[in-house]
This record gives sequence, C-alpha cells and structure tokens, in this order.
Amino acid sequence: MLEVSLRAGVSKATVSRVLNNTGQVKESTRNQVFKAMEELGYRPNFLARSLANRTSNSIGLVVSSFDGFYFGRLLQQASRQAERHGKQLIVTDGHDTPEREELAVQMLADRRCDAIILYTRFMSENAILQLIDSVPMPLVVINREVVQAHDKCVFFEQQDAAFQAVDYLIRQGHREIACITVPMHTPTGKARLMGYRKALEHHGINWDPAKVKYGDSTMTRGYELCREMLQEGVRISALFACNDDMALGASKAIWQAGLRIPQDISLFGFDDAPSARWLEPGLSTVYLPIDTMITTAIDQAIRLANKATVDAIPPFTGTLVLRESVATGPYIAA
Repeated sequence: MLEVSLRAGVSKATVSRVLNNTGQVKESTRNQVFKAMEELGYRPNFLARSLANRTSNSIGLVVSSFDGFYFGRLLQQASRQAERHGKQLIVTDGHDTPEREELAVQMLADRRCDAIILYTRFMSENAILQLIDSVPMPLVVINREVVQAHDKCVFFEQQDAAFQAVDYLIRQGHREIACITVPMHTPTGKARLMGYRKALEHHGINWDPAKVKYGDSTMTRGYELCREMLQEGVRISALFACNDDMALGASKAIWQAGLRIPQDISLFGFDDAPSARWLEPGLSTVYLPIDTMITTAIDQAIRLANKATVDAIPPFTGTLVLRESVATGPYIAA
C-alpha cells in the first residue's frame, strides 16, 4: 500500500479507502490509485482483507433460474454494481423451488457474505420473513412485496402494469381481448391476470373464461394456446400475452391461421425482451426496469450491512413500449 500511495501521489489512508470502498474519494483519485496498482502489478489479497476487516467483501445472489434474457440482464447489472462497491458477487440458482431457494440462502450465509439478495418466484411471505430473521446478515428480496419488511424488498407493480397494457388496448378500440397467462402458482402470474381482469372491469367489459388460457411462459406454450383458442372459434380482436416469449409463440399461430398482426389481431406482450423489437411487426410490450431494481437491491443491502439508516423502497412501475403490433379496434369510436 505504501508503494501504491507513493506511485499514485496520495496518502496510504487514501489507498485504503479506495481498496475498502469507504469514505469519500474523488473519481480521479480512485483512477490514479488503480493505475498505480496496475503499473506495480499489485493485487489486493481479498482473504487477508476479509480477516482484517471481518467481512467477506462479497454479496450473495440467489436467482430462480439461469434461463432467458431476463436473468442475463439481472446478473450482468448485479455484477457491475457489486464491483462498484468493491464486492465480489457470488451467484447461485434456486431451481424455481422454495426449498432450493432457502438452501441457497443458507449456503451463502455459511460463506459469510456481507449481504444476500434473493430473487424468488415461489417462496411464501411467511417463509421469506423467517429467512430474514434467521440469517445473520441482511437479506433483501427482489420481485416480491413483503408487507412486514418494506425496507428489505424491491418489487414491481405487476398488476398495475398489466392493467395499463390492457387499458391501452381498450382505449384503442378493442373489447374482445384474450389473455395468455404466465404460471398461476406464482404471485407474478396472479397479479398480471388480475390486472387484465381489473382493466376489463374498469371499462364495463364482462369477463369471459373462454378468452383466458393458462400458460407456462414459453414460446411453445404461447403458440399452442393461441392456436387452440383460434381453433375453438373464440372471437378476439386483441391478445394480451403475459410475457414476450408467449407473445412470440402466439404470433406464429396467428400467422399460420392466415391472420395478420395487427390488422386482424393486435398483440401485446410483457417484459420488453430483446426479440420484441425484431418481431415483424414490432411487438408492443411492457418494459420492466430489472436493471434499476437489482442496482437498488444491492445498494440497499450494502447500506444495511454497514448499519446505515434505510428507508422503505417505493415500488417500481412499468413503461408501455408501443410498437407496430397494435392497431385500432372496431370500437374506437365508442
């Protein structure tokens, strides 16, 4: 550290603050220190630092699975944010089961992570609260509202976002609106379907069970369920798919039925997957700010680990991304 401080032209204390990410250090000074470290071939010994500081300098992250663009975006941003805080990111997979998610949290706790981020789809609120109370380090939950721990959860207004999407379709003149859901044994699936139902109710449109198919988030199932609906002769002028993958699958079924998007059936997705803009026509969808959510979760976890005072995090909201897959419907003048 002395050699680095001499090479960088700063004090040894400043080098310490840079390495441990503590105190206020100007970005230009930080860059000077890193440049000096690179020139000297110096690498900090994380084990020694952990023993000296009684911290592992790591953040644990449990995700439901490693599949899909969504978790790719989440992991990429989590890695960047952990690095900004001078922390290593340790990631494990909960295998989409509450039991495995809990085991993953316990494994990260055994590794003495400074804090843990849990992305869960299936764990009950009571189980989450028990985990928060049982692990010795801060546990921040992403993707779930935990009423009794608002300072330890980062969540998205799923129902409101679905409401906004279907409300938009209705205001564009559609009344015969079908829905393909994501898995209904998840809070996300229930909330998005409820948003669909609330939008219909808000506009005085009757709920029609024949217009709802229960999916599993995959393109294949989106294709199969849309084809099934069309073969059953269900009258629809618009389809709300509760994720983009199922919307893409549905688009093939619509095309194979000899129908056009959006002239015959308007199509709306959810998540704003990279593929949405490349569908022809481009898929209208809901943007979910997962990058900002995971950044917020890591920042909050580190504040909690540092015993700082924290506030509850307001819920995140979606943004409608309007492309070419929605046309005006037959009731536009209503």
